[in-house]
Amino acid sequence: MDEKTPPYAECVLCRKPTEYPESVEGVVHCPVCEWQEAQRTACSG
Repeated sequence: MDEKTPPYAECVLCRKPTEYPESVEGVVHCPVCEWQEAQRTACSG
């Protein structure tokens, strides 16, 4: 792991690293799951 990159929080769905730091509060998703969630919520309306 590169010393310059902070530890990233795991995606709550797939456990892959997200673009968010570990210190972020709440639910975090990786870019893929974030996109899928957005698609799901957009279609449910």
